[in-house]
Amino acid sequence: MQVDVKILGTDCARCRQLTALVEDVLAGPDMPDAALEKVSDLAVIMSYGILAVPGLVINGEVKSVGNVPSGGMIAEWIREAAKE
Repeated sequence: MQVDVKILGTDCARCRQLTALVEDVLAGPDMPDAALEKVSDLAVIMSYGILAVPGLVINGEVKSVGNVPSGGMIAEWIREAAKE
């Protein structure tokens, strides 16, 4: 099953940092197949109930808002989502 990963945010520094981190995690060994999408449309971002960016959404579930979680945490969330 392909994991759907969305990064919600404008082109702020933390948004770029999160994007680079997620790309690195997805390129790592033993990571499941994933589709990464960057969403900058504010209406779409707000539809997730997110008022602070960046946001990280995995398989439709908001995992983080307003911060950049660790690479280990992101990898764990993606692996868990692949099992669902």
